[in-house]
Amino acid sequence: MAPDRSGELLDLARRIVDALPADVVADAAVTGSVSRGAADQLSDIEMLLLVDEELPLEACYAHADVAGLEQLDTWGPQEGPTRRVFGYRDGVPVELIWWPRAFGDASVERLLDGDVTGSADAIVHAVPLRTTGVVEAWRARLTPMPAAVVRAVCEDAALMWGGFAPEGYLTIARSGETPSRLEYMVADVVKMVRILYAVNGLWPPTTKRLASRAETLSVKPERFGERVEAALEERDPRRALRDLVQLQVETAALAPDGPNVLRARSWLPRVVALLS
Repeated sequence: MAPDRSGELLDLARRIVDALPADVVADAAVTGSVSRGAADQLSDIEMLLLVDEELPLEACYAHADVAGLEQLDTWGPQEGPTRRVFGYRDGVPVELIWWPRAFGDASVERLLDGDVTGSADAIVHAVPLRTTGVVEAWRARLTPMPAAVVRAVCEDAALMWGGFAPEGYLTIARSGETPSRLEYMVADVVKMVRILYAVNGLWPPTTKRLASRAETLSVKPERFGERVEAALEERDPRRALRDLVQLQVETAALAPDGPNVLRARSWLPRVVALLS
C-alpha cells in the first residue's frame, strides 16, 4: 500500500471540504481506501457529507462546482434522500455522497437491526474532516458489531448453503458454463467474507483488496485470500468449485450455531466429496 498517497489524497479532500459552506455541510468525512491509509495511484477520494435537509441534485452540483470539481456527473438511484456527485479535482476522481442527518441516523439503526450494507464499514473507518461529532457517535455505536447482528449476518450468508441436491454443482461444472460458475463462486466469496468479518466482530467490506485485508483478521481459514484467488483462477471447473467449497466448509465451522449454519456444516462436505 502507499501511505504517502493516502496523505496526499487526504490533503486534497480537506481542500474540497474547506470550499464547501459550513452552514450547508455540517459534517464531512473521508471513507474508502484513503480513510484506511491504503490508497495508491489508482485510488479515488470518497467522502460522506452530512446536511440538515435533503438537497436537490442541482444544489449538490453547484456546491461541488464551487469546491473545484470538474466533469460533474451522478450515479446510482436518483430517488430517495441520498445524492451522489462525481467529478475530478486536480485530475483525481472524487465521489461525494450527500446524506441528510436524519437519513444517516436511520441508516445506523437499520445496520444495528441486522440490515447490513457497506455503509457500516465506511462509517467505522471514516476520517472526519469537519465534524459536530455525529460520525464519531455512529462509529461508537457500530463498534464492535453486536452479537445479535453477527448471528444474523452468518445465518443470512449460509442460507443457500444447503437444501438442494449437491449434484446441482455438476451443472455449473460443465463445459460452456463459465459465466454461471463464476457468478456462483463470486457470490459465495461475498458470503464467506460477510461471515468472517462478522465472527471477528467487524462489519464486512467490499471484496477490493481482499487478500491483504483478510490477512488482518484474527479468525479465518488458513491462507483465505490466497485460496480464494487460486480457486477463481483455476481452469479446471470441478477443482475450482471443490477448492472454494472446501473453503466454505472451513468458514462455516467458524460461524455461531444457527439453523442455516448447522445445515451448511453437514451439506457442504457432501459437495466436496461429490466434486472430488
